[in-house]
Amino acid sequence: MKRKTIIIMISMLTALVVIIQSCVSTKVAEKSGTQLWSENCQRCHNAPPSTSFSDTQWEIINAHMRVRAQLTKDEYKKITDFLQAGD
Repeated sequence: MKRKTIIIMISMLTALVVIIQSCVSTKVAEKSGTQLWSENCQRCHNAPPSTSFSDTQWEIINAHMRVRAQLTKDEYKKITDFLQAGD
């Protein structure tokens, strides 16, 4: 009986995680690099002008921050593109 209950609970938690991840992915897909930068970077850092660093430097900075801020690959790409565009 206990084993069956544990298996059911694990299955339900797994399904919940899949649902949550799909919702988050959809929300990220709809956001621009500007929005993601504001939500993920600007909340902790003073905003340097995007021209403060070269494209290569932004890639390195953002790769480091991707790990620290737990950004997805899509978030990293959108934020990097936004900063490299110099907008």
